[in-house]
Amino acid sequence: MSTPFKDLAPLCQLPAGTTGRICELRGDESFCQRIREMGFGEAGLVTKISGSTTSLCLINGTRIALNHAAAMNILVQRLPSGAR
Repeated sequence: MSTPFKDLAPLCQLPAGTTGRICELRGDESFCQRIREMGFGEAGLVTKISGSTTSLCLINGTRIALNHAAAMNILVQRLPSGAR
């Protein structure tokens, strides 16, 4: 599926301390449904706290760790500092 957003990158490539807007989920339907249930829905804001092989993220006030494969399937648009 094509997306109109520019400059998308996998969540795992977002630098620590940076916030991004979730633009697209990739993977099978069960993965996408489960990740949405965890709060990673399209248009949501996620802040990557730390990690490379495991990404520790802050979403909706909750810290969640994702493995590298899951973080690769969440495409985000990096937001400028201070934008929310």
